[in-house]
Amino acid sequence: MSYRILIVDDSPVMRKLIQRVVEMSGFSPDDCFCASNGVEALEMLGSHAIDLILSDINMPRMDGEELMRALKADENLWEIPVLILSTDATHRRMREMFALGAQGYLTKPFTPEALHLELQRISGVVHA
Repeated sequence: MSYRILIVDDSPVMRKLIQRVVEMSGFSPDDCFCASNGVEALEMLGSHAIDLILSDINMPRMDGEELMRALKADENLWEIPVLILSTDATHRRMREMFALGAQGYLTKPFTPEALHLELQRISGVVHA
């Protein structure tokens, strides 16, 4: 069974790093999609069935908070779990993102192990 993951981050290097950890966690590279901001993410969500979104907050055009608000307002997208990956470690920001429906929050830099554990927890998919 495929499990499709959308990585949303404006840094190509960070997208590649996250994708590598996702693949090392046992998810198929063919089921991993990328977007550089919330606008691109919404476009991707319009054409692909996505099971999990991994999103940064601070991005141009549409940031992660705006993306979360757009997801929450769309009856076809609001149930997709979102894991926030951000350099913003303030309690205020974390509370805001959880209030918008985030399923998890990892502060950058994070370890591959921490991301792997969050992927397992949120997806319910356990790979060896």
